[in-house]
Amino acid sequence: MPTDLLGREYETFPVPEPLRQHGPARVIAMCNQKGGVGKTTSSINIAGALAQYGRRVLIVDFDPQGAATVGLGINANALENTIYTALFNPKMDVHEVIQHTKFDGLDIIPANIDLSAAEVQLVTEVGREQILASVLRPIIKEYDAIIIDCQPSLGLLTVNALTAADGVIIPVAAEFFALRGVALLMQSIEKVQSRINPSLEIYGVLVTMFTRTLHSDEVLQRIYEAFGDKVFHSVISRSIKLPDANVAAAPITYFAHNHKTAKEYREVAREMIARNIVA
Repeated sequence: MPTDLLGREYETFPVPEPLRQHGPARVIAMCNQKGGVGKTTSSINIAGALAQYGRRVLIVDFDPQGAATVGLGINANALENTIYTALFNPKMDVHEVIQHTKFDGLDIIPANIDLSAAEVQLVTEVGREQILASVLRPIIKEYDAIIIDCQPSLGLLTVNALTAADGVIIPVAAEFFALRGVALLMQSIEKVQSRINPSLEIYGVLVTMFTRTLHSDEVLQRIYEAFGDKVFHSVISRSIKLPDANVAAAPITYFAHNHKTAKEYREVAREMIARNIVA
């Protein structure tokens, strides 16, 4: 039986069987209010790996920087409709906003800088925490996974993502400072659980940017002490191939199929399927 970097034994996650039918989707918020921990990179690459395993996946770019949109080769500034227009036009058919990528089974609802205005506008909206959930409701049955790439903050956009989600994946870089803000995120998750979305789960903590150093090993151990078995067995290594894949506007699982980091993201996808996070 293999062991992970923490010495935990686990059964190998098998290559999943293709699905005969799709949906309903699990909605997953990729969330951490600290920037630079690999949220967008992990959203794109987990989605790409799941799509390669025959799942239908939708990424919701919920960050005004629009990195996930650009990372899949879409120019959101040239689009008339984005997630911003879907949020504030209840009559809009969300299908008008979805963009199909060049990767089979992988779609995206794009975002651009317009979304930065949403935080202020949401304050006066009725049911302001549940607007994203209402946008996604008509398409839940069309996908196997909907991954919300959250912005690095704990404002109303993130609360909307947590309200719409079935569960949260928390990417945490294997660096000491990345640990400092996780307690605040946990408080926000607990508030959403107690007040708005009691079924919200923490699906897992994904360690990213790992290097074989004593510092990374120590941080990994501290993450495990805080989250226990919620920590994914699969750990994502720091790699120069990831920025190369971003420039190529492709998940690394397509861009460099046999690269170590591509294999790690496929392991994460298989672990998610094996743990029934995704069908």
